[in-house]
Amino acid sequence: MTEDESKEGTFLVTAADDETAVLKDVEDGQVHTLASNPGVERYDAVEGVVSPDPPMNVTWQLVEVNSRRSLSIDQSSESPTTMARDVASEQPVGELTRRERAGIGEIHVVTVPEETTEQAVSDVLDDEEGLLSRAARLGVNRVEIRSSPGVVVVRYMP
Repeated sequence: MTEDESKEGTFLVTAADDETAVLKDVEDGQVHTLASNPGVERYDAVEGVVSPDPPMNVTWQLVEVNSRRSLSIDQSSESPTTMARDVASEQPVGELTRRERAGIGEIHVVTVPEETTEQAVSDVLDDEEGLLSRAARLGVNRVEIRSSPGVVVVRYMP
């Protein structure tokens, strides 16, 4: 690899300690293990440039940081909005509808069998990396999960 093989993109920090960090490109899923940690923390979204570490090009360096933000996932006790409930009422069980949020972000409305709503919420929350990768791609900082019987709503918000 050469310096020309540097890669610019948006990365999710999937692991970090004092010595190293692991970045995942949120567009193509490529994983980049950094030779040293430049100060990032797990579940940060980093927009920047990584470059292979000579001479073996096995590890990477984060050579440029254009922006860095912390991402979070929260389960809200609030009910889904009227709009989300209306979307859910018009779709069959097992369907997913994506809508743009007013401003920045997206809302995903999933209909599930009423008796499995809690399990569906748990399953969504278990996919931290997937939720945060999408948040990083969308340029938002926060993922909020709301539910009511038969409806799970994932809100990607600034």
